[in-house]
Amino acid sequence: MLTLSVEEQVFPLAEVFTISRGSRSEARVVVATLSDGTHIGRGECVPYAHYGESVDSVIAQIESLGDDLAQGLDREGLQSRLPAGAARNALDCAFWDLEAKVAGKPVWELAGLPAPRPEISAFTLSLDSPEVMREKARRHAARPLLKLKLGGEGDIERLRAVREGAPDARIIVDANEGWDREAYARLAPVLLALGISMVEQPLPADADAPLAEIDRPLPVCADEACHDCRSLPSLVGRYDMINIKLDKTGGLTEALALRREALARGFEIMVGCMVGSSLSMAPALLVAQGAAVVDLDGPLLLARDREHGMRFDAEGIHPATSALWG
Repeated sequence: MLTLSVEEQVFPLAEVFTISRGSRSEARVVVATLSDGTHIGRGECVPYAHYGESVDSVIAQIESLGDDLAQGLDREGLQSRLPAGAARNALDCAFWDLEAKVAGKPVWELAGLPAPRPEISAFTLSLDSPEVMREKARRHAARPLLKLKLGGEGDIERLRAVREGAPDARIIVDANEGWDREAYARLAPVLLALGISMVEQPLPADADAPLAEIDRPLPVCADEACHDCRSLPSLVGRYDMINIKLDKTGGLTEALALRREALARGFEIMVGCMVGSSLSMAPALLVAQGAAVVDLDGPLLLARDREHGMRFDAEGIHPATSALWG
């Protein structure tokens, strides 16, 4: 019989983080813990208001399964018991962690995956004035991959300022649904001229049909438009890459299935994250092995990470130790 506990945890950010939809100064995460009386497994999720989630609603979703878990609900049954989203993510990852602790084997082995290796992660520069973004780019110019948050008036100036600050870095951009067809057509030549290698979710997910009709001179990645395997048919012909986030897929189980199906359909893979701690990044790194783009910099944006946090160095983000997860 499994027992469940769930709580909110708050991590201050190193600096205010801004995207086209707003700003935040802290990361509010929800942690689910499952116990069989001897072993415990943990999973972390980041509720996202854009998807109709809040900390309170996600906690309520998770807590509603307490009796089901006590009566034998397992990870497989969870997939149909909760929809894709943050709540299922926390529980799914807690199940995987618990299974690993019980078996005395790492999650990657239980999942039939190769042993994970470090992966270079993007470092995100949040939306700001061109002057501030230029200075941030200069400070982080030695990083191999920078991701820029765009989606507002002055994006061309921001792009040029960041390229001035980091002339040699590989750069990708994320509009967070902040452009329309005309803005994309105006910005695409600038992106190419500045050597930008990918653009993420330029148009709103519910208004992205023009992407199938216009030239895509550089790869376009679906983020808000891609949640789980059911999303894929509508993305064909509109996107070249998908961004897999466990808070969208509802956990590692669906994320691995989404990766397999997306590759079979010819999409390239990006693995991203919400702003959370290393407990969120640990399962995502298993999905990120060999991905075209890895964006798991959440812990680098925090003022402090949790104990046993994942290690970042010149090789990238390193797999978690079992003391953290898996």
